[in-house]
Formats: sequence, structure tokens, C-alpha cells
Amino acid sequence: MTAEPAAVSSGTAVSAASAAGAAPERRRVTVRGVVQGVGFRPFVYGLAGELGLSGHVTNTGEGVVAEVEGAPSAVAAFCTRIAAEAPPLAVVQDVRHEPVAVRGGDGFAILQSRAGGPRRTLVAPDTATCADCLAELCDPADRRYRHPFITCTHCGPRFTITTGLPYDRANTTMAGFAMCARCAREYADPADRRFHAQPVSCHDCGPRLRLVLPPSGPLTPLTDEPVAAARELLARGAILAVKGIGGYHLACDAANARAVRELRRRKNRAAKPFALLAASPADIEPLVHLGPAERDLLAGRVRPIVLLRRRPEPPAGLVAAEVAPGSADLGVMLPYSPLHHLLLGLPGDPPGPRLLVLTSGNLGGEPIVTDDGKARERLAGLADAWLTHDRPIHVPCDDSVVRILDGQELPVRRSRGYASFPVPLPVEVRPALAVGGDLKNVFCLGEGRKAWLSAHVGDMDDLATLTAFATAERQLAGITAVAPELLAADRHPGYRSAQWAARHAGHRPVRHVQHHHAHVAAAMAEHGLDGSRPVIGVAFDGTGYGEDGAVWGGEFLLADYDGHLRAAHLAYVPLPGGDAAVRHPYRMALSHLRSAGLGWPVDLPCVAACPEDERPVLARQLELGLNCVPTSSMGRLFDAVSSLAGVCHRADYEAQAAIAWEAAAYFAGEEPGAYAFALRRDDPAEPRSPAGAADLGRPGSAGAEPPLVLDPAPVLAAVVADLRAGTPAGRIAARFHAAVALAVRDTCRALRARTGTGTVALTGGVFANALLSAACARELAADGFTVLRHRLVPPGDGGLALGQLAVAARRSARPRP
Repeated sequence: MTAEPAAVSSGTAVSAASAAGAAPERRRVTVRGVVQGVGFRPFVYGLAGELGLSGHVTNTGEGVVAEVEGAPSAVAAFCTRIAAEAPPLAVVQDVRHEPVAVRGGDGFAILQSRAGGPRRTLVAPDTATCADCLAELCDPADRRYRHPFITCTHCGPRFTITTGLPYDRANTTMAGFAMCARCAREYADPADRRFHAQPVSCHDCGPRLRLVLPPSGPLTPLTDEPVAAARELLARGAILAVKGIGGYHLACDAANARAVRELRRRKNRAAKPFALLAASPADIEPLVHLGPAERDLLAGRVRPIVLLRRRPEPPAGLVAAEVAPGSADLGVMLPYSPLHHLLLGLPGDPPGPRLLVLTSGNLGGEPIVTDDGKARERLAGLADAWLTHDRPIHVPCDDSVVRILDGQELPVRRSRGYASFPVPLPVEVRPALAVGGDLKNVFCLGEGRKAWLSAHVGDMDDLATLTAFATAERQLAGITAVAPELLAADRHPGYRSAQWAARHAGHRPVRHVQHHHAHVAAAMAEHGLDGSRPVIGVAFDGTGYGEDGAVWGGEFLLADYDGHLRAAHLAYVPLPGGDAAVRHPYRMALSHLRSAGLGWPVDLPCVAACPEDERPVLARQLELGLNCVPTSSMGRLFDAVSSLAGVCHRADYEAQAAIAWEAAAYFAGEEPGAYAFALRRDDPAEPRSPAGAADLGRPGSAGAEPPLVLDPAPVLAAVVADLRAGTPAGRIAARFHAAVALAVRDTCRALRARTGTGTVALTGGVFANALLSAACARELAADGFTVLRHRLVPPGDGGLALGQLAVAARRSARPRP
């Protein structure tokens, strides 16, 4: 590998202090934040030269450290402008400066990075190809024309290739690629856009692409050039495994229904929507509604998958119906790597697919594949060919998923482009690791007033995901230098994440945080609440371990960081068969009908969907309570009414019935009228709490009033009546969504009258439902509430670890038993 220069210096700086006759001063300036790998040192070099200052700048584990000497006014200007005029990708979180002894000299140097010492800098997230690099990629006269790894200090991979700090080439997966002479000159030139751009490369020095075909495969491209051959195969209906920045994707032509169906068959993914890769917004505008905020998000530096509302009657032939069946949204992203641009075609390229399905390269339930050997092995039954390269991926990183809701971002999955940038905390926390939940796992390291969330890990239900969790935890701990003094986990005794925490705790305490309390705390933390006043937390999801041993999920908590009081909840019904009820929403529908006293008439779609020989078994199971834990889950109620109205009876992926139910309401549009829940003060189905199980952590909670109960029986009766009157399912879905929003408002109104609390946090996976979230926020705001919705972390379990951290590790929290 070409040796990194020990220093780059300039003799052009003139002692402005001497020229002006003022006594010079020298200051050491430390800049923390995202300041490595983003062109910060050349920026400092240029700023010092402009101000006539001498000194030097270097990378350290703390961040960027500069010493500048010259006229006091010029030094003061430097200290002010270093944050205000930072490079585009830099995020300056802290600038500190202190006087040091004057040394003299009239040059400014960029020194070799210093290892060791405290590590408090931040690794930049992976960033989409910038306009300058894209112009070079498309320019036949440029030496990097069509280079699949073109990058500079303003763009490209960062987090996924970083192996250590400080952020230098030797601490990235580019360490094994020797720079050619021309790249080395650019890398060493402070005036060049690629000065110390650690992934810098070109056609001469690598990395390099190759297309791998099975030895006995039926597909033979007409060219040996990897990208051109890959585009040809995609146009012919092939499925390709494509190695990206954070892992392998599976790609096929989104307009080819046969190819999409085949991908579903191979991946055993019957209905879950696929994401699309589009060359430009113009390619998707006929399919979806695009507002200014959606356009900005699509074309920004992060380039997440953006969930876009579908047009009711899009043109035929642009996208196969099999891409996102039963969904009101299409998930779309624009190219964020040079390889994506090449796959979709540069100007003058032969025609090819303009929209590609691009989904994670993995088997169902496993983490995204990053290793080349494992990709050949694990994806052998899924892909017809592999478009791969020889730059290693150090950190797996799935694509982020975001939607725009009421003009603001709502994260659904926070991963590439966001990790490992920290979330600021409104409270001080001791060094801690919060391990998150078991679904959509994301863990969190925190110290002081920062929380570093991992990339999306996945569902903790197999060895591969647990291994990926452990690897990612080591890497994030390495780049943040957080040495956890305690661990935080969910209270569910069966959670694999909690079991991992118990196995790895050593002498450190493990503090267990109730699931829905963590959801509410996450919303509080990201909105900057210090916990001095409680909020009403409306936590709606599918599953959460309750303090009474039941499955919670329709909760109204009066909460701060120190504790929570269950102030109201959805009425309990039996969950027949646990996971069987989740996979078969008709079972939840029959359970709700029985609890509402409505019987199982065979003219109802959910009853007809239940196999005839299963009905008596299910009835007996419900009668005896066999394997029927009580649940207050709002997610399961959405499943139930989706099946009751005939929309979805079997779920092939998490929340499928609820997603289809939202789609039915969306396409129906606004409908007059709404059903009505009953609000009462007792729940005869509520299980008796075991002694000590309801330690809510709040003084005097033992004598609190019993929680209010939200009874869905009147809603179910009205749905049955509408079904028998021939009301379309979409109209029923719209009325149901309106009913839930009004019930949230009325329950919060009752709790405000009881407690005086006027701030409501909407959290939990159910609030990924855009229709429901918007309707609840609208009703609550109209009634005078302050409404908190997630903007930095997902409302679902991908944000859980942030709340666990705030509850368990807050330094001012009262002592716990």
C-alpha cells in the first residue's frame, strides 16, 4: 500500500500578528462530532491559510485537533468559523479551545493522524454519491468514468468500512488496496476533493467488480464486462445477488411479473412488499404521490427507502402487481452508490430496466449477507448470478426505511445513512448497553448525553442473528469507546436479547425495563424531555410482556423515566395459541367476537375462513383457557377486524393484516361516521397480578385508581352490522380507524381530567400506520394536547433500546431495589 504522508505543509501563511504589530497568540482547538472522513482537515488548512495563521491539524481519537498561531483577531475568527463554515458532511457537536505557548513559525501543516488517547469522535454514516462524483462517473473523458467505487470526501461508504479509529485508510477495509500514483497524489493534495478520502480508488488500483455465474447455469451473457452483463441478465428476467455498501441485495426487473413471482418463491416471501430502486423521481411519479418533502428525502444524502402513497389507478406495466400486494405504499429509493447508477444505466447505455426490485440478500429471518463466501453458499438457491466485488464489508447495514407524515420524517427502520450518528439525550446516562427487543432488533450504547444506536440487526430468532448482534456490539463499542457499567433489557423472560444480556453481564447489573414504558421513554428522550413532568404515553403494538403476566399492547401509561402507571388499556381477550393467532388473524377475530358476545355466525368472513374442523377445537380452547394468555394488544385488534371484514385471514409476515387494513381504509378515502368504543373502569377478564409484579416505580402507585378500560365490543357489533348491510370493507376500515383515533382522544381527555397531564406521546409499532397516527395527532391537537410523535427513532421495536437506556441508565434516577 502507498505510504500515507507524515505531514502536508504550506509555507504560504504569513504571520499576520507580526505584520500588524500585535503580540501573537496560539490556541489548541479540539472539534468533536462527525469530523473525520468528511474533508475537515483540508477545510481547516484552507481556513488557516486565509486567516494567515500558522500551526497544524491532525485527527485523533477525540476528533480533529488543530493548533493555530497568529494575530488574536485572526485566531478568534478561526475559532468561530471552524463550526459555522464546516464541510457539508461534517456535524460539529463541540468546539473547545485553550491557550498554549506561542511557538512561532509561518507555515501550516496537516499532520499524520494520532492513535491512542480518548476516543470521542464520530464515524460518519454512509453517504450517497455526490453530484461531483456522479458527473465524473458519467464523463467519458474522466479517468474514473464508469468506476463502480468512485468517491470523495463528500460521499461514499464510511460506517460500513470502518474497523477502528482514528478514521484513516489503515483503519478501513480499504487497507488492502494500494493506491496508484495518481490516486496517491490526489490523496496527499490538500487542494484536492479527495484529500485523505480514505476509500479513494480508481480503475487502476481497485476494488474491482466481477460477475459470477454458476458453472452449470442456463444464463450466458453476451459480454464479459460485469455491469453490462448484469444489466443484460436483469433485462432477461434473471435474479441477481448484488454486493452493495452494507450487504448483498437481491435484484430483478420490477416490471417483470414472472421474475418477481420467482423471487418470492425462492425467498419464501409470499406477500411482504419489496422495495424498488428507481433511476429518478420521474420514473415513479406515475405510480405514487410525491410532495416536496418526499422528493427532498429521496434525493438527499441518506437515500433511504421512502414509503410513498400509491396512486389509486396507476398506469399498467410499470411495476408488477406482485411487488407490493395489499399495501397502500410503494417503498422506493434512488441510487446511493455508483454501482446502482451503473446498474440502472448511464446516458447512452442500451435500454434496460428502469425500476428494479432491490431487497435484502438473505434467507427469511436471517441477517443480511455480507461475506462473499457465505453469499455464494446462502444465496445459491435464490440468485442466478452474483455481481460482487473485493472490498470487504466490515459492518452489515440494511437500508433505512422512512416515510413523510404530516410534513415530517417518521423512521420505520433506522440503519444505513443514520448509523452510527448518535441521538442527543436530554438526561445524563452512565455508560450502558441497552439490548433492545427480539423483533427488529436495534441495540444502543450510551454515555453522558449521547446514545449510539446500532444499525438494524433483525429478529433475534436464530444463531446467525445472535452472532451478527455480538459482532455489531463489539464494533460499535470499539468506535464509541463506551465501556458499559450496566445493561438494560426487556422484562420478557423469554426474549433472546434479554438472555444475551444475562449471559454477557459479568459483574455488571442487568436492569429490566417494561416494554411499553421503554417505548414511551424513547419518545420522551428524542423530544428532549427531562422527565421532570410525566406524559400520557399511548403505546400500541402487537406484543409486550405485561407486569401481570398478560400480553400487553393497547396501553395508556402515565410515565416519566423513573416509572409508569398503567392508567388505561384495551380490554383483555384470550390470545388463542400464541403465535398461531398471530399467523392466523381469523383466530383473533373469533376470540374478539366471543368476548363481545356476538357468536360465530358462518356468514361472517372470519368464521368462514376458519376451517370447519378447527372451529370446535378453538371454541373448546377458548372455553377452557388452554394456551390462551390474555392480551390487550391493539395490534391484534387490527388483525381481528381485518379478518372480520374479509381483508386478511392469514399473515405471511409481521403486521400483514394490519397493513392490508390500513390500505383498505386509505383507498376508501374519507368516510362519514365512526364507530365508538366504550370506556369503563373495570375489566372482568383482567388477570390477577402476582404479588410484587406491579412495581410501577412511582410513589403511591399501590393506591392509584384502577385503570380505565377501552372496550371494543360496540365497535365489533357495528362492524358486523355493516357487513350484513353490504358495506364495503374499505368503508368499514375507514370508520374503524376513525373510531380508534376518537377513543385515544377521549381516553387521554379522561386521564388529563384525572391527572392534569396535557402531553401525549404516540408510540409503538401500530403508530407506523400513517392514517392512524395522523388522525390521533389531529384529534388530540384539536383538544389542546401537546402531541409527541417519533422523528429520530422508529415507533416500533427499532426504537426500544433508546427508551431502555433512558430508564435504566439515567444518572439522577432514584435507587432501585
